[in-house]
Amino acid sequence: MTENQAVQQKSVHRNHFVAAACLTAALITVGVVGTQSATADGAGHSTAHRTAAHPVTAMPVAVGAAVAAPGLGSAALVQSEDFFQQGLGPVGATVSLAGGQGLSACSGEETMRDLTKGKATAYASVTWTFDTDGLLTESAASAPTGNSASTYEKQLEALVQDCQDEPAGHWHYGAAHTLTVNGGTGHWYPSYSGDGIVTGGVAVLRSGTRVAVVELTGQPTDAPGYVEGIATAALNRLPA
Repeated sequence: MTENQAVQQKSVHRNHFVAAACLTAALITVGVVGTQSATADGAGHSTAHRTAAHPVTAMPVAVGAAVAAPGLGSAALVQSEDFFQQGLGPVGATVSLAGGQGLSACSGEETMRDLTKGKATAYASVTWTFDTDGLLTESAASAPTGNSASTYEKQLEALVQDCQDEPAGHWHYGAAHTLTVNGGTGHWYPSYSGDGIVTGGVAVLRSGTRVAVVELTGQPTDAPGYVEGIATAALNRLPA
């Protein structure tokens, strides 16, 4: 594949991601009305990135909701109170336990189930919308062994780093910043528009045999450090 073809392929993937995320946000806004409420005792990126082989049954939930599930549930994912601390106003969330959510703006249609070849012991993902511009997605997997978790983590890091070096005028991820929280580790990367403006960011996280990728798109707040704050909160939630 030539360099021009590679750039075009990435552009197609990213345009597909943005369009799908907008559609998902609209669906979530409708779906949260009258849905079951829960809190952080149980089970992202948009369910828009699905494959025919791995259909996703999304479960709309009210703000602050968590869905109980064996192995890995939404309690391992970022919660509504984590956003309040960063000056964000969550509106609703859609949770899935199928591993079929698109991983990031850089992954095209690749899902956590694709990346792990369906060998993870459990999956969980969530898509959050806010009362301002922006969308947050998180996709997590529980690996059968520590070695498997390390492999998944390296694959996620490579996926993100593939979008660090882009031609001038293209959006891209910036330099990696390291996180260490409660024995878990991770790296977060700011995301820049083609004009060089920070518009969210992405983080790859690992705690024990659990791995996750979290991405915040748009600029839902002017507060500095909100990407690092969300990444830290997500890493705090990830341990079993």
